Amino acid sequence: MIQNIIESEDYKNLVEKQICENILFLLEKNQEFSITANIEPITFTPELPKVIKEQMHKFSLFILSNYTYSTIQVDDEFLSFEAGFGNENFGSVVKIPLHAVFQIIVDESILYLNSVATVEKFNKNLKKNSFDVFKNNPNNKKFN
Repeated sequence: MIQNIIESEDYKNLVEKQICENILFLLEKNQEFSITANIEPITFTPELPKVIKEQMHKFSLFILSNYTYSTIQVDDEFLSFEAGFGNENFGSVVKIPLHAVFQIIVDESILYLNSVATVEKFNKNLKKNSFDVFKNNPNNKKFN
């Protein structure tokens, strides 16, 4: 069954390597590109204003060109870059887990497509507040 494949940690790791290699290849060729990514696990530093974040779709397009392209960093787990958002061009560093990259697009054509980006268990926002951690401790159930 396809779900058993795309929800497996081993397959997620394979996809992360493929995405990293594709991005490194494009950078080596000095080729600007775009990505669509699942925004749930993405972090923005500083955090985007609520009005901007609410306008973003679950799978949002990021155009990596010009200044943004020059700020790209990629490692085994994350793609990051600086970008401007909204009418005010609000600046933020975008940090995307590689498995959350849904498409890599060159010249309006899809170069790479990643089904793992749709798997909810991998894309939940990794931020947890301390109260959630407190509530999930079995010794604290009486306080819920």
